[in-house]
Amino acid sequence: MKELNQQEIMNQLLPLVAPGTAFREGLENVLRAKTGALIVVGYSPEVMELVDGGFSINCDFTPNNLYELAKMDGAIILSEDFRRILFANTQLIPNSTIPSIETGIRHRTAERVAKQIGKLVVSISQRRNIITLYQGNMRYSLKEIGVILTKANQAIQTLEKYKAVLSQSFTNLSASEFEELVTLQEVANVIQRVEMVLRIKTEINRYVNELGTEGRLISMQMEELVGGVEEDAWFLLKDYSKDNHDDKIKEIRAALKKISSEELLDIHHIIRLLGYPYTASVTEESIQPRGYRLLHKIPRLPMVIIHNLVERFRHLPNIIAATIHQLDEVDGIGEVRARAIKEGMKRIQDQVLIDRQI
Repeated sequence: MKELNQQEIMNQLLPLVAPGTAFREGLENVLRAKTGALIVVGYSPEVMELVDGGFSINCDFTPNNLYELAKMDGAIILSEDFRRILFANTQLIPNSTIPSIETGIRHRTAERVAKQIGKLVVSISQRRNIITLYQGNMRYSLKEIGVILTKANQAIQTLEKYKAVLSQSFTNLSASEFEELVTLQEVANVIQRVEMVLRIKTEINRYVNELGTEGRLISMQMEELVGGVEEDAWFLLKDYSKDNHDDKIKEIRAALKKISSEELLDIHHIIRLLGYPYTASVTEESIQPRGYRLLHKIPRLPMVIIHNLVERFRHLPNIIAATIHQLDEVDGIGEVRARAIKEGMKRIQDQVLIDRQI
């Protein structure tokens, strides 16, 4: 099993402690009572090796039960599914040689236990009113809902601006494709903007996960703004990557997610990811799209037909220039569909010209 990175761990953990869950309600009860708490989620032999004292309770989990048991100083151990409270008032004794950046005893214990056993450990500060999550080397302090909502709304506003720029970039690219004037620099610039939009989406998703039931409106706004962007990104790479096999496209998508912000701004880095060698003039070199992205915009045109068209004509200009008879000869395309393709491409071209002038 592959090791999860911190972002993947966060995506899994935040929905578990989000507003609207019984667990979060229990944590908030403890927070308001200012009793503090140390909670381990998950029972295993490794956990029990760290446990000293306390008592087995094995009762149903309820927010009120958690609140009442947190009044005692010891740690609480829950089942992996958050449905049972297994032990209470226990003392946890992790390996003291495990490094910790925490100063308080409860938080230092929580960090060491999380690193030692890999389970989710929650520490609630008695004095600072902070809920901190630990798992492995991951540490995250939950923020107040109002603070998260403010950040999420700011991110939505940023996303709106970036999406508007991206839409115009796609329109300009489509116009260049019809005029056969596409350069690698223009393609790289569009890929840059796509990745920026998707990174803002990832950030908003983290806020939505942490907001739980309070984040539904933010989630709807985000989906309305970025719907179809990932699909456009896929077909953009299918059009311009040197190797356009699906496995290679997945590899490029993964590489784009991993590169730093500085590398993303370097178009030569993106061009290299597309499989083209770096030369001083490469950015100005003309390149022809295969046609996946624009063909996909024609209603009711199956992917297998798009693939057959690209296999037969190789590039978009050849598909546009093809006669109805030539299109009809492609496997899976009859005369009716051939006419629909010709008319569909003409409508897309007309719309691109209109959008470009707005």
